[in-house]
Amino acid sequence: MNQRPISLKTIGLIAILFGLMVIQILSAPLAIADEKPPTSFAPVVLSEKFEKTVSRMSAAKPKIMERQLKLLNERYDMSNHSIKGITMSGGKPIQVGIRAKLAPNIRWETLAEMTPEEIRKRGFWPKGFLPLPHPNHSEGGMVFPKFHIDEIKRQEGRDLTRFDLDLDIPDHFLPEFPPPIYLTTRLDLVDVSQGKLVTINNYYDLFNGILNPKQIEGVRLLVTTFPQQQFNQTHDRRTIKASRGVTCFDCHVNGHTNAATHLVGDIRPQEFRHRIDVPTLRGVNVQRLFGSQRALKTVEDFTEFEQRAAYFDGDPVIAAKKGVNVLERATQVHAMAEFQELLDFPPAPKLDVFGKLDPKKATESELRGQNVFFGKGKCMVCHTAPYYTDNLMHNLKAERFFKPQMVNGRMASVDGPIKTFPLRGIKDSPPYLHDGRLLTLEDTVEFFNLVLETHLSAEEKKDLVAFMRCL
Repeated sequence: MNQRPISLKTIGLIAILFGLMVIQILSAPLAIADEKPPTSFAPVVLSEKFEKTVSRMSAAKPKIMERQLKLLNERYDMSNHSIKGITMSGGKPIQVGIRAKLAPNIRWETLAEMTPEEIRKRGFWPKGFLPLPHPNHSEGGMVFPKFHIDEIKRQEGRDLTRFDLDLDIPDHFLPEFPPPIYLTTRLDLVDVSQGKLVTINNYYDLFNGILNPKQIEGVRLLVTTFPQQQFNQTHDRRTIKASRGVTCFDCHVNGHTNAATHLVGDIRPQEFRHRIDVPTLRGVNVQRLFGSQRALKTVEDFTEFEQRAAYFDGDPVIAAKKGVNVLERATQVHAMAEFQELLDFPPAPKLDVFGKLDPKKATESELRGQNVFFGKGKCMVCHTAPYYTDNLMHNLKAERFFKPQMVNGRMASVDGPIKTFPLRGIKDSPPYLHDGRLLTLEDTVEFFNLVLETHLSAEEKKDLVAFMRCL
């Protein structure tokens, strides 16, 4: 059988087709790469110069903060409104009243009569009761109130200012600064801090002669700076100048809190990470769980976990890059924990040894509020006396009341199990709930009245708030 020779034209067409096939094969991985598949890891190698990052994020900051403040004003009455004579332990006025806003033409009493399904279907769940996003949720990281930034800069010359964002909640909704320090071992001294912010500059003078050497070393470590995700020497920091880092007491000021915020390190993707309202360290000696969701079993575990993981968004690769401080358990973590376990709740002169009101000291409203707390309000199911915690985790399932929705980069959906925080000294620790979405105790009562479906009257809610201010 005779075969025809292949023409040059045919060879050319075959070559062109083959070339197109090769191009298609080679371009396929590039197309996949462009889709940027989800990842649990932060980038190690940066693709942008630091100066450009600063310029870009500084320019975006005003609009980011404007968007967040708009959200807060849509959700809450942000005015400064306190009542004379009601203060925190150190004297700061307490914000009062319900601040979460309702949908038009809806009253709290009407809302409480609806079923969770009806509230969800009609979209009546107050926006102020939805999970609160970080000031810039897609970015995240530690953010400090300006009064703390200013005092640290004055005392240490260390700048905690971020060039990309600021704390969003106004000062009048935050704890007093600096807060008093009460020690279980020296109740006679009342405020051990003497009205000062404890820092590396004054800790020794304040505690020498009051603590033993191991506890003083614990305080030193708690006010010593260590690198953190946004505050370090690398070019993916969020401070203009290279930073020595942050201290434990930059958030847990004087062993209490300044309501600095952050995102939990143990959830991915980013939009599902929960905002953290820094909890007080007062009374950790009576607690058996630490971390709002992590259920760490000791304060030693919590202290070590914060340094190794939470400081770096739970990413060990980034931690190694930025200079993780690996604490030694026996000589460092134990000393830090030993001091933390001395931090006491503030005085509560109206409570007896069982954590209940002394009828001779309490008002009629406060006594009625106590009855609501231990009865119809169901508060004591989780918050048992004398310290008003059961040291357990509970899932409130607030998602029954609203449809999942994206809010400023935060997917508002389930909260999951949250630890029962002690209510002793609760008036000193606004804002409330694990992410700070509840600005006042009145907001907190309204939230739980709906979530627990307790149908409290207006007078019962008022009395309940009065009781909690005694704790």
